[in-house]
Amino acid sequence: MGATELLIGVDGGGTACRTRLAEPGGAILAECAGGPANVSDFAGAVGRLTGVLGDLLARGGVGRGDLGAASVHLGLAGVTGPVIGDRVRAALLGALPFGRVTVGGDTVTTVIGALGGADGAVAAVGTGSFVGRSLGGRVATLGGRGFLLGDQASGAWLGKRLLQETMLAADGLRGHSGLSRAVLARHGGDLARVIGFALSAPPAGFAALAPEVLAAANGGDALARALVAEGADYIARALDALGWRAGEGLCLAGGLGPHYRAWLPEGAQASLTEARGGALDGAMVLAARSVQPEAGR
Repeated sequence: MGATELLIGVDGGGTACRTRLAEPGGAILAECAGGPANVSDFAGAVGRLTGVLGDLLARGGVGRGDLGAASVHLGLAGVTGPVIGDRVRAALLGALPFGRVTVGGDTVTTVIGALGGADGAVAAVGTGSFVGRSLGGRVATLGGRGFLLGDQASGAWLGKRLLQETMLAADGLRGHSGLSRAVLARHGGDLARVIGFALSAPPAGFAALAPEVLAAANGGDALARALVAEGADYIARALDALGWRAGEGLCLAGGLGPHYRAWLPEGAQASLTEARGGALDGAMVLAARSVQPEAGR
């Protein structure tokens, strides 16, 4: 094989990872999925990544002697900076001698994938959330601090805010709405049961309340509308903080992202574009970019 004849992308999340093997021209040779790859469990993640990459190479008919021709990018949950990224890279190269390996966070690959490698911004809103902007090939992100400290506008955040405001209404510190009354009725009017749910529910449990908030907001419920407007305001302020301006592309990604469309400022609404791809597509773009400086040599 020549200097660069294989591209490999990895999208590694907290529940699963996906991998793709392709030629530089874009022809996909193989894809393979594996288990969790959040590097907060470093040894476990590296072991699973090594295994799924081995499966990918076998499926694509790539022998160990051809690995020097491969450029790999891994976008992994839990990679918060170059130190942990370098640890992953060293561990992976110790098992599989690829020609080039770059490692970054899965937020970056999400932004690159959604924008197709172009400039613009992405508000990724699902159970959690983050906002990112790509400019001249460089990606900056903010948010994504997790359920306890952040993830504003997300499904888990909407559910938590709904329960917080329901408690305030129960204490007479704000007016009830149909939505807050429905929450109490579901728990038999017993505040202790609401508190018990909140103490035991994972983020996904809170996020399960988000569709009810969105439906109530569309139906005119005052509390629901205030919560969704609060989430949209966070997205708008995050875009401002990243330097995004109306006219640049803006993608609303994730399960809840598109639901904020009508709640954003007019300039943001006018700039909206559909997602061009996902995080695995972004990993492939970055795998290709990692060899571009050498292409002109």
